[in-house]
Amino acid sequence: MPAPPSSPLQHCSDFESRECNLKPSLSSSVSSSTVQNRDLVNPASMKQALIASARRLPGVNMFEQGHGKLDLIRAYQILNSYKPQASLSPSYIDLTESPYMWPYCSQPIYYGGMPTIVNVTILNGMGVTGRILDKPIWQPYLPQNGDHIDVAGHVMITVASPAENNSEAGGEMTSTVKLPIKVKIVPTPPRSKRVLWDQYHNLRYPPGYFPRDNLRMKNDPLDWNGDHIHTNFRDMYQHLRSMGYFVEVLGAPITCFDASQYGTLMMVDSEEEYFPEEITKLRRDIDNGLSLIVFSDWYNTSVMRKVKFYDENTRQWWMPDTGGANVPALNDLISVWGMAFSDGLYEGDFTLADHDMYYASGCSIARFPEDGIVIAKNLKDQGLEVLKQETAVVEGVPILGLYQTPSDGGGRIALYGDSNCLDDSHRQKDCFWLLDALLQYTSYSMTPPSLSHSHSRVPPPTGTDKPLPQRLEGNHLYRYSKVLEAHLGDPKPRPLPACPHLSWAKPQPLNETAPSNLWKHQKLLSVDLDKVALPNVRAYRPQVRPLSPGESGAWDIPGGIMPGRYNQEVGQTIPVFAFLGAMVVLSFFVVQLTKAKSKPKRRKPRIKRPTYLQQQTTTTTSGKNPTV
Repeated sequence: MPAPPSSPLQHCSDFESRECNLKPSLSSSVSSSTVQNRDLVNPASMKQALIASARRLPGVNMFEQGHGKLDLIRAYQILNSYKPQASLSPSYIDLTESPYMWPYCSQPIYYGGMPTIVNVTILNGMGVTGRILDKPIWQPYLPQNGDHIDVAGHVMITVASPAENNSEAGGEMTSTVKLPIKVKIVPTPPRSKRVLWDQYHNLRYPPGYFPRDNLRMKNDPLDWNGDHIHTNFRDMYQHLRSMGYFVEVLGAPITCFDASQYGTLMMVDSEEEYFPEEITKLRRDIDNGLSLIVFSDWYNTSVMRKVKFYDENTRQWWMPDTGGANVPALNDLISVWGMAFSDGLYEGDFTLADHDMYYASGCSIARFPEDGIVIAKNLKDQGLEVLKQETAVVEGVPILGLYQTPSDGGGRIALYGDSNCLDDSHRQKDCFWLLDALLQYTSYSMTPPSLSHSHSRVPPPTGTDKPLPQRLEGNHLYRYSKVLEAHLGDPKPRPLPACPHLSWAKPQPLNETAPSNLWKHQKLLSVDLDKVALPNVRAYRPQVRPLSPGESGAWDIPGGIMPGRYNQEVGQTIPVFAFLGAMVVLSFFVVQLTKAKSKPKRRKPRIKRPTYLQQQTTTTTSGKNPTV
């Protein structure tokens, strides 16, 4: 659904952040020029002009460049011919345009997939308030078979605002905008090729203090990257796409997806808790053929207390609400299969299946079914190093586990204790090959021989000799959690939220051909920017003519400089300042040279005659010759 109409005071949420920071100076530059109909210029119309006149940068996606590089001259011309109306940002949706529409262009859509969500902002330049008349209308194009499989069409909405500048009419100003849509549709992939990424159980800073996954990276103490396949897991996502997998994002609880459509559910670096209904449904889904891959991270309450810090802004001590991952919550999720992670904290280099690996602040497997496959390696005890600054090597740390559920047609489970090898933030050595091997195991039930026959295979741990990690007492995770809520000092699960419900729009087909280039097709106010007459900069340059007899030495500038021509004023002022600066420097050297010439020369000191004669007399009397 489109976003509500924006007022003229709307923030630049979808513009490039660097250009948003410059917006006050840009606004003053545009508004100070001689724009006709100044009463029509407001923050919303100015933003419309800046967006419509921006020049797109090649090879950069929309989330990195926004609408492109600003062009103030073109924006000035648009404001001169501006008519109040509503516009959209972005003005079109083309999921086939690469690379500008990345990540939308990286994967086609298909029946049964998770909905693709695109944020479209309505800019209302007609007034401070506005409203959307009726529901959005979906109009597919018949020549592109849009009435059958929804390949191409546009969404049309009408925005109305009070006619403030036309009191005689006493009605409303309306503006109809169209959002062209173009997508690529493919047949639904097989279940084994569909991977579901659990985003709902990932939390990030702000607002809570969620510490970094790699404790070695002290310059970046917070886990603020979002843990999303389009941000710090982008390389992993592109690798899976290159391997033929279709990756979808789950932004709702586990109870809100059809597990029969997916081969593998991935949980990577999860910090959120789980609803009891989610735990029950996941067990039922895995018994019916869904597979699970979990990449965990460190969790140790003593280390969490060690990495607290004092925040100067809030003047409070910040204690982590969880570790690199919420291991106690993960243990609740996988405990039904006799699995659990420990609170050990390990780090080190090792070799697995002829691949160099690095374990960066990960945990170990504390419990695993006896008929599963467990891989162990020798690693450093990083927890001991953080707490006591001591170094120790622990032999046989279980880090990887593979398990086939016993039910007929049941799925498979794979556990790994570290997610930094998939994370772009501080990754030193990637483990994409390991992810490929795990997906081959979970999707096709093919156990990698390099793991099943590895010399590092050990008996699965029972975990009876050491208690499992517990939640940090007094943590404030409930403040930022979508699952927990405060309840007399003891957080309890919230009621399970309802799953998103899709409301399908009734199409109104059009017998029109879709534009070949949606970007070029969209013009603000129906103004063709290619035909807008740009100002003749040379015509406004100051002209200097030769002096006539009797005239003063001042420059004669016909007509003066146009108001608002800041660049030309600067161009005239720079030579004047350069000349004055040169004169000051020259005067300084002249003064120094004059002082040097007028200063009297220093005379050599005279030798006192009596003293010299006395020395000669003394030397002659003693009978000694003077030495040289």
